[in-house]
Amino acid sequence: MNLLTYSKPLVSVIIPVYNRGSSIKRAAESVLSQTYGDIELIVVDDGSNDNTGEEVEAIEDTRVRYIRLNKNRGAPAARNVGTKAAKGDYIAFQDSDDQWLPQKLEKQMKIFENASENVGAVYTAFYRVENRKKEYIPYSWVKKKEGYIHREVLKGSFITTPSIVVRRECFEKVGMFDERLPRLQDWELVIRLSKYYEFRFIDEPLLVSPYTSDSLTANRSARIEALKLILSKHWDDFLEDKDSLSRYCFSIGVHQCLNNEIEDGENYLRKGFEVKPDRHILAEHYFTIGRRLCSRDIKIGRNYLTKALKLRPLDARIFSVLAISLLGPGVYQRVAQFYKRWNRD
Repeated sequence: MNLLTYSKPLVSVIIPVYNRGSSIKRAAESVLSQTYGDIELIVVDDGSNDNTGEEVEAIEDTRVRYIRLNKNRGAPAARNVGTKAAKGDYIAFQDSDDQWLPQKLEKQMKIFENASENVGAVYTAFYRVENRKKEYIPYSWVKKKEGYIHREVLKGSFITTPSIVVRRECFEKVGMFDERLPRLQDWELVIRLSKYYEFRFIDEPLLVSPYTSDSLTANRSARIEALKLILSKHWDDFLEDKDSLSRYCFSIGVHQCLNNEIEDGENYLRKGFEVKPDRHILAEHYFTIGRRLCSRDIKIGRNYLTKALKLRPLDARIFSVLAISLLGPGVYQRVAQFYKRWNRD
């Protein structure tokens, strides 16, 4: 594989990879078979200990470059290494288990050809596939998909890394991926990009992205930690959308309380209420925490149910669950298990 032949491509495509010897060729082929050919493909091996390197070296295409990191540093760091090494004026990202449709880059670059310098990124719709079910993204709640979409982006993540092409100069202004984030790195980068640049959107699913949850609990905890850091970095921006900010604070608070991180959880619940002082919403979160904690610690769970009932004294659900909790943990757990089975059936 000659690494020096292809000297100045217009687009650099970066694939971070870790122990993906079984899938890297397929992902690389979806890039190399694009109808747009003015590219280089940089595969950044994030310290794999399988046959990933051999599989990449076996690809007979002079547009492929292979960079190996000595130790595993995570996908954001690998993407940053690839971005720094890139020769192109535009940067695109692919993941080792995703598939680009053949005309993806061609359609994105055609938009850049006629776009002003204010346009920093072009992204496409995509399919997320889980258990053979396809979900079209952007979601239906996304109303503004083009132009200055910063306010829309703050509502939630709908632009995945492999769907986007970014002008290289944008990274010089906003920085690259935040390597401290255990998850949501793509969303946080888009938050920064959308603050300064316009986006263009192709309403066509040109990417297929499989979704697998290796560990739901671990992923949830990592997401919450990432969300806390993102809010701390962009708090003033999120204040422009108090509904979203309140929702995120409540989400963090509920998760931490359920993880027995009561002090931090209460702090975020207060923040959520201060941003949007809605007693109904706060009561609902107290009810959720109390109902679930009663199965582990009846005293703490009952405390949250009492808080919920004080905010909504006429809510029959809260009153009923609180009453059952007074019968003791054994009765409560039996009722909870019966309800779970009944609800599942």
